[in-house]
Amino acid sequence: MIRRPLRAALLGAALVASPLPVTVTPAQAQWTVFDPWNYAQNILSAARALDQINNQIASLQNEAQMLINQARNLASLPYSSLMRLQQSFARTQQLIARAQRLAYEVTDIERAFTQGYGSAASLGSSQQMFANARERWQTSVAGFQDALMTQATVVGNLTGTRAEIEALIGQSQGATGALQAAQAGNQLLALQSQQIADLTALLAAQGRAQALEAARVASGEEQAREQLERFLAPGAGYQPGSAQMFHGR
Repeated sequence: MIRRPLRAALLGAALVASPLPVTVTPAQAQWTVFDPWNYAQNILSAARALDQINNQIASLQNEAQMLINQARNLASLPYSSLMRLQQSFARTQQLIARAQRLAYEVTDIERAFTQGYGSAASLGSSQQMFANARERWQTSVAGFQDALMTQATVVGNLTGTRAEIEALIGQSQGATGALQAAQAGNQLLALQSQQIADLTALLAAQGRAQALEAARVASGEEQAREQLERFLAPGAGYQPGSAQMFHGR
């Protein structure tokens, strides 16, 4: 009677430990195992990958901004004053080329001074000296006229020059890149060169007129000296003669 419960317990233990197949339902096979270490490692790996992606995005953004800046620096200035500057230079050159009578040529100046200025003013007959004096006077008048025309042209260029300066300064202040700023600065320098050219032409015209007038005065003095010597030269002197004032009386 006492052994029967013991045998039942032993039999139950044997049945539990026995390799006999045990039927397991599907609901009993669904178990979830949580590994904290593996979970932490996965989190760290995902964070590192996210950092790499963010770094790549930032690098791409920097490269894109660099390309944008390069494009701005290489952008050409949408304004050019070259044509207007060329027109101003052309007007000044035309004035110089149209110098009346005695031009800005060394050979012409040498020939004119050899024929009508300096000691040449005292050569020839009285009629020839008078013709040379008139020629010198006309040349001086033409020189002053050329100087006045040059002054008028330079003054006329001031209005266009002022407009160009204002436009170029505005373009320089609104430049989006280094190339545009440099081009605006170069055009301002070209405009300054045009102003210097106008000033040079004006000084040359004024100097030419003054030099021609000084040469005319000096040549006139030489001519007057020669005419006085001829008048006072010893000779037959004054010979009185008969004069008839009224015909038929």
